[in-house]
Amino acid sequence: MTKILAVDTTADAGSLALISDDDVVSEVSIDAPEGFGRVLYGHLARLLEGAGWTLGEMDCFASAAGPGSFTGVRVGLAAVKGLAEAAGKPAIAISNLEAVAWFGAAPLRAAVLDARRGQVYGAVYNAKLEVVSPEIVTAFPSWLAALPDGDLEFLSTGFGPFRPALAGTRFENAAARDVPRALAGAIGRIAAARYRAGLAQDPAALDANYVRRSDAELFWRE
Repeated sequence: MTKILAVDTTADAGSLALISDDDVVSEVSIDAPEGFGRVLYGHLARLLEGAGWTLGEMDCFASAAGPGSFTGVRVGLAAVKGLAEAAGKPAIAISNLEAVAWFGAAPLRAAVLDARRGQVYGAVYNAKLEVVSPEIVTAFPSWLAALPDGDLEFLSTGFGPFRPALAGTRFENAAARDVPRALAGAIGRIAAARYRAGLAQDPAALDANYVRRSDAELFWRE
């Protein structure tokens, strides 16, 4: 039995999940308007207690790597790195866009998330979650124009604001639906498969997947 603890703190609504093989044993959403660092470990302790699990039982730890909030990405990765190091176990970082695509059913899955500032994070994956179009941050119409043709399904934690932009494009009749805002379960399931495939890493090797440079870097360059 493969046991995974998955953490996602990259968006306004975070989540934690416990995975056993390919099943989500428990998943909890976290709202943290003052930051996840204040509440993450309390939620984690309650999640483990409810399932009757301990950190030492984990085979692997998984974190959302982004894209998303720069602070949130760092909090989740730091937590997973610390927990995995303390338990002497490996870890895996999973793209949020890939986790969104995990919920799809079509041969091509266009995952999109609001990046604010009039932009989106987007990528296209196939049914095996292999990258077809790499992750990018750009305006939604520009992303649409660059997407591949085919049986494509749009997936997002909130696709409503993007739907009007499909009108009059080659994707006007494409399937589009929302996925759960809590992505930790999907992240954990993807990580469990990668762990069994021998793809887990030393926790220190995990890296953030910001896609877009931070405000500090942009302002410094300007």
